[in-house]
Amino acid sequence: MHPVIEKIGTLYDEIDTVVRYLEQLHGTRLRCGRGCTSCCVDALTVWAVEAENIIIHCSDLLAAGDPHPTGACVFLDGAGACRIYPWRPYVCRTQGLPLHWTEEHEDGAVVAYRDICPENEPGIPVEELEEDSCWKIGPAEELLAAAQIEFGNGEMKRIALRDLFEKS
Repeated sequence: MHPVIEKIGTLYDEIDTVVRYLEQLHGTRLRCGRGCTSCCVDALTVWAVEAENIIIHCSDLLAAGDPHPTGACVFLDGAGACRIYPWRPYVCRTQGLPLHWTEEHEDGAVVAYRDICPENEPGIPVEELEEDSCWKIGPAEELLAAAQIEFGNGEMKRIALRDLFEKS
């Protein structure tokens, strides 16, 4: 096993710790749960290092299982549950949470943005939430990109989840 795969597991554990805190904080507004597949779309791609993590831990499913029909995530079962939940990629771990990110505009101004899944919108307007009560987009993505650089020897390759069934 590539040593970066262990780093991915550790990073996922750290992400999950923050996600659990945010889920407790926003528990009354979050409607995501088993069977909610609004964000489980077919066109998801992940870094090659995340794909390798799935290949390692879900080889039996990839070899003998059938992909979910086109139109939804390849890893959903017939009831809308994730068949790779313990090894799901980063993007799946943070879906549904209130999100916060900043962008620098051409004039140099840094603007803060917030968003949330429409299913979880009822409650305090997401624009009014404190920054630390949202998932901060940026830090985890930078760590994943660094892991991908190390894993891919500098190659920033993304893989469609559906392609994992075709390559196994």
